Amino acid sequence: MIEKVLIISILTFIIHAVETLSYGVRLAGVRTGKLAVALSLTGMIVLVSRTSNLAQAPMMGKIVDYAKLHAEYSLEAQLHIFIAAASLGTLFAIVFIPTAIRLSVSLISRLEETGSLPRLLRESVSIRKLKVVRRHVQMPSWAMLSRLRIGGVPKRLLILNMLVTGIYTVGVLAALYASFLLPEYSVTASQSSGLINGVATILMTILVDPQVALMTDRAMNGNESLAQINKMYGLLMFSRFFGTVLAQVLLVPGTYLITAVVPFW
Repeated sequence: MIEKVLIISILTFIIHAVETLSYGVRLAGVRTGKLAVALSLTGMIVLVSRTSNLAQAPMMGKIVDYAKLHAEYSLEAQLHIFIAAASLGTLFAIVFIPTAIRLSVSLISRLEETGSLPRLLRESVSIRKLKVVRRHVQMPSWAMLSRLRIGGVPKRLLILNMLVTGIYTVGVLAALYASFLLPEYSVTASQSSGLINGVATILMTILVDPQVALMTDRAMNGNESLAQINKMYGLLMFSRFFGTVLAQVLLVPGTYLITAVVPFW
């Protein structure tokens, strides 16, 4: 079981790191003026996250089944560890976001030359190409961090992004924990994760994404400074990190909310 816990933690780390790094790809698209190309790369990157999520789900189910058979096993503590892995993955991405932006600029240029993602992957994954990657490594500087003041970026946008990230991070875990606490409604409770994540996706699509897209378009049209867009994406990444921290607080209340509602479905 320790091996499965480790694998789930690593997959959770990868999922949140990859989704946070996708901000860097979009920002590279804004900087190069090739946002459409950047979005195609973002789709490929998010595919890695979704694939990891598919592999993660049955393993989490196995953890719940194990907890049902072993009363001494603390499922709640284990779920908090998985959320911590999400926070670490997001923080890792924030640290390496300057590197991700520089690599993305190079990849966008290469994608235009190759004309397809499969060909880009085939030509990029080689020993010689991987050795070149270290030239793009850049750590965040204090000057970068000092520019991340909230002024000019709507506070409501950051709060909504944090809240939606918290709900998305805890959705599946709270549903699984509820299925553990309500064995007579275990299937119903576990299936509620789709509804929870669906609500989070709707909130993100309606309330967060349009504002981000609007500010990005204004930058592409020269109506917004690049420094302002850099600040917005930087603050969005930090609000995403605090959203994973918020998930630690939401786990238990979210679980008991599910257990209260499930019997009436």
